[in-house]
Amino acid sequence: MTDRTPIALTIAGSDPSGGAGIQADLKTFAAFKVYGAAVLTALTAQNTRGVDGVMGVPPDFIAQQIASVASDLKVSAVKTGMLGDTATVEAVARAIERHGLHPLVVDPVMVATSGDVLLSPDAIAAVRTILLPLADLLTPNLHEAAKLTGQEIAVTPDQMASQGAQLLALGAKAVLVKGGHGSGDAVDVLVTPHGTRAYTSPRIDTRNTHGTGCTLSAAVAAGLARGHDVETAVGDAKAYVWQGLLAGKSLTVGSGNGPLDHNARPEQGEWGH
Repeated sequence: MTDRTPIALTIAGSDPSGGAGIQADLKTFAAFKVYGAAVLTALTAQNTRGVDGVMGVPPDFIAQQIASVASDLKVSAVKTGMLGDTATVEAVARAIERHGLHPLVVDPVMVATSGDVLLSPDAIAAVRTILLPLADLLTPNLHEAAKLTGQEIAVTPDQMASQGAQLLALGAKAVLVKGGHGSGDAVDVLVTPHGTRAYTSPRIDTRNTHGTGCTLSAAVAAGLARGHDVETAVGDAKAYVWQGLLAGKSLTVGSGNGPLDHNARPEQGEWGH
């Protein structure tokens, strides 16, 4: 840590119900005592039951937002979430390069917890070829990793590691393949040039999982903003999300897939083995 205030920037869409998107990111940054800044890529009309509508922000204005933040705030880490379409992916990637925004966590948001599509099919190629090579950490879930690699959905940690290695070969500096949509214990596999590490935690029986992916990537970005290495940041993020899911079991927010509890304490934890 230095004397400089750690600042994390999220570049993502808005969730007016508060469980995912920039709302979840900012809550997570605050939990880790990191100052949060946000650039909006899209407005959504959604709740715990699903997405009713999406209105994208013009790519030029997204770039202008990023420029305004970068020209004034000393951003310590940045994460991307919902980008929506190819033009947005391209605009965000150019801005990240222009302003040197790193370390960069790329959460390749494609589908909401409710099943609603949040990334156009043609934009997947743009994420793979333009944004992925800029990532200091890529955080795909099982379905996103399969889409990005063109493989079947991984069902074992070895298959997750294999797909992570393929994504590493495409240019990402590290890849965390998230196993939250699998079965059994929740296993996330981190692949770096130095090797592979599994983070395992007991699966929690809860329907309140809205925004889990956003929260995990934001927690990692917060850890990186505080100066932690990737392995430590991922371990702490995993612990925070697990605590949030455990505490969130009793939340009664909405009638669908409710959110986890972002007020859970971000305990420093070791989930690796």
